[in-house]
Amino acid sequence: MSDWRPSASIEHLKQRAELLAQARAFFAERDVIEVQTPVLAKHSVTEPDVQSIEVPGYGYLQTSPEYQMKRLLAAGMPSCYQLGPAFRHGEQGRLHNPEFTMLEWYRLGFDHNQLMYEVADLVDTLLGPKPYQRLTYEDVVGKSEGRTRDALDLAFAEACERLTPGRFFITDYPADQAALARINPDGQTAARFELVIDGIEIANGYWELLGADEHRQRFKADSEIRQQRGLPAMAVDEAFIAALEHGLPECAGVALGFDRLVMLGVGAKALSDVTAFRGS
Repeated sequence: MSDWRPSASIEHLKQRAELLAQARAFFAERDVIEVQTPVLAKHSVTEPDVQSIEVPGYGYLQTSPEYQMKRLLAAGMPSCYQLGPAFRHGEQGRLHNPEFTMLEWYRLGFDHNQLMYEVADLVDTLLGPKPYQRLTYEDVVGKSEGRTRDALDLAFAEACERLTPGRFFITDYPADQAALARINPDGQTAARFELVIDGIEIANGYWELLGADEHRQRFKADSEIRQQRGLPAMAVDEAFIAALEHGLPECAGVALGFDRLVMLGVGAKALSDVTAFRGS
């Protein structure tokens, strides 16, 4: 007989509901507007380290609401957040699920340093205050020169597991790992940060890149890496490019894995302990 019961305890689900309410109250107090964008769209990301789930005949389940939220910002939306489902192919385990809850927000006029303070404020509100340490990417994995991207990704993941216990902001990523963050004035590092709590990667934030031409260059570089890895080609989202050409305002943005934050908040060991039912 199939087990019909939730994977999480009712107590954990009640605690999850409280944390969701607290997160929404946090943004309401700061006049950050909640938005809702489609989870199914014609295009998805080109990023080679993130694989999308295709829905034949319709498009892709979104790996994050980033492109659509930035289109809203280009159209005049003020600072905003989205708290809802995101989907990634091939992610399954204690800390991964194909469907998960993402909290993503964008702050007009912020840079990545200002956004780090706000991320810390949110985490302190939900989990209780604790001190943070700030480390550079080089502090964590050593020199990046001469090492492949895959080798660096593995080294970073292993190093994060050693950053426990504690709360750490990792900054100054190499420029070739900028994703959609702008490059710092030194020309060598990106205006990007990651929050790691007790060895678990929680949030990834950028001082956002603005120009359409530079986005195209980075999407082209992504496509070349995808081809080298034998991954499916992903078409560029031209509606997103058009929004960038219209003008994305100065802003910083961050994506936070809310299920992982809940897991830490209630003292659980796996995402399945804080989500109603296990994913496929």
